[in-house]
Amino acid sequence: MKTAIVHEWLSTYAGSEKVLEQILAMYPGADLFAVVDFLPDDQRAFLGGRTPRTTFIQKLPGARRHFRHYLPLMPLAIEQHDLSGYDLVISSSHAVAKGVLTGPDQIHVCYCHSPIRYAWDLQHQYLAESGLTRGPRSWLARSLLHYMRLWDVRSAHGVDHFIANSAFIARRIRKVYGRDAEVLPPPVDVSGFALREAKDDFYLAASRMVPYKKMPLIVEAFARMPQRRLVMIGDGPEMARCREAARGAPNVSLLGYQSFEALRDHMQRARAFVFAAEEDFGIAPVEAQACGTPVIAFGRGGALETVRGGDDPAARTGLFFARQDADAIVDAVERFEAGPAFDPRVCRAHAERFGMGAFQTRFREAIQRATRP
Repeated sequence: MKTAIVHEWLSTYAGSEKVLEQILAMYPGADLFAVVDFLPDDQRAFLGGRTPRTTFIQKLPGARRHFRHYLPLMPLAIEQHDLSGYDLVISSSHAVAKGVLTGPDQIHVCYCHSPIRYAWDLQHQYLAESGLTRGPRSWLARSLLHYMRLWDVRSAHGVDHFIANSAFIARRIRKVYGRDAEVLPPPVDVSGFALREAKDDFYLAASRMVPYKKMPLIVEAFARMPQRRLVMIGDGPEMARCREAARGAPNVSLLGYQSFEALRDHMQRARAFVFAAEEDFGIAPVEAQACGTPVIAFGRGGALETVRGGDDPAARTGLFFARQDADAIVDAVERFEAGPAFDPRVCRAHAERFGMGAFQTRFREAIQRATRP
């Protein structure tokens, strides 16, 4: 079958691009389409030599640095891709990729990372974090998000088969689109994270420092626990708030951006990995468990599917806190310290369920079911 693969935008090699990498490897002859392609040269290897076909947004002023500002134009842009010559269309979508136009004799399978988060249940959080709760700019933003919701539902009708990256996202797809979705967790390069049973005496948090990751909350919590050491890796717009929260807390080390090798080394040595975001899936907690490192996580979203809580030492790989606030994180860390030790080998065995080989096998099976006459 002649195959087209559609991805949102190509600007960095991150979580959704790791899914795209596996799909491209399974379909070496497929053509690749995106809204824009601004991938740095040193991150292009996973494309397998392909030159993605992009939209008119690629050439708009300032698009290289601020292409997300053109979000209101992206539904129009993605619909301009002519996919009429393809039998199978696979979209990797968290915003507009699933909106490509297909005909009745084409099969469109969407691997959905999420319906557009900031247009649906996270709209109010997005508006608050962007300072858009009042005034003319707020009403303009709300109108645009209303338009995005209408288009998002309409474009969902063009998908023949949805695959969700977690049961949490499958529920969101059911709520938003009224469609069932097969659940297939994204691939994690478990083989790239070796088990280390001996742990050092520090906790690790690592993420992009964007608001929903709640990194300043983790810093605030450890600033209240001077006897517990925190190492934090990552950079982004929330770094200033993290520095402010860490002022006067010598037990908190903010390392900023670090290489993959440095991140992996810290994951292997950490006493536990602290994760405060409500994620659709969350690859970092799985990577930590692949190192044999237990996870202390916010008990909502994808973490409930990637981390095993409970009291059974033969199964548990972490524990949860119920609220995104510093008090809850402090309580969770103290429960971690007071409880029985976690077995690094159990953590590793659990992480192996999310390996790349398992993803490719299940993805091929899903495509076969979707294309079966």
